[in-house]
Amino acid sequence: MSRGGEMVYIPDDSDFSSFRDQCESLEGWHCRYNKAGVTVWSQGQEESCTVQKIKTRISCKDVPAETLYDVLHDTSYRKKWDSNMIETYDIGRLTVNADVGYYSWKCPSPLKNRDFVTLRSWLPLGNDYMIINYSVKHPKYPPRKDFVRAVSLQTGYLIKANGDGACVLYYLTQVDPRGSLPKWVVNRVSQFVAPKAMKKIYKAGLKYPEWKRKHDPGYKPWVYPEQNTLPSVSLAELSVQHADSLENIDETGLTEDHLSTSDHEA
Repeated sequence: MSRGGEMVYIPDDSDFSSFRDQCESLEGWHCRYNKAGVTVWSQGQEESCTVQKIKTRISCKDVPAETLYDVLHDTSYRKKWDSNMIETYDIGRLTVNADVGYYSWKCPSPLKNRDFVTLRSWLPLGNDYMIINYSVKHPKYPPRKDFVRAVSLQTGYLIKANGDGACVLYYLTQVDPRGSLPKWVVNRVSQFVAPKAMKKIYKAGLKYPEWKRKHDPGYKPWVYPEQNTLPSVSLAELSVQHADSLENIDETGLTEDHLSTSDHEA
């Protein structure tokens, strides 16, 4: 996503507009899954290629767009619904609608767990809400020995209000997981992992209002920037995270037979 691939920058209106167009366009996308209100597409790469663009869409009745927007921002609540997450925290603030954060997640065993450091930016635009990110390097958060540092080339959410108290959620991601992954992993993401993740977010949206009433209901720094107490981060401290500078492990020899029962449920 970074312009020219070298400079770290904060996305502007044209970046958000381009992201929304990608979410809503069907041109060049191949449908990989369409069941029970969830659709998954992939684009542009060979099926066996690890670095795929994947797009997912789910209709969320009884969840207003602004509620789902809150769910995706609220890191305290994320611990409740994102069972694949190991750890997430905000590192620092760039502007009123951009920050730098850390996220690590469990990969199905025996694959190694992955983590990211990303620059995230968000924009409410009428009935649409968008959150987008890409990977950056921060000197105080280098790759760790216990994780493979993955690279988000472009990842984000588009939430569109859809009638009274309902919305449609799009999730679009292009990630380099760093590692030569077996083909079954790539297929499993589109056929199983992505649909299940979208359903989890939808369920989290249904339960959020009740949870938030009991957990600091007025605290929403993504809506009220004056509540943000994160330390300031300068763009000059950051650089673009290039995939080729990171460890590249070979996990192609791993088969689905290695997965434990609990991983199938993850």
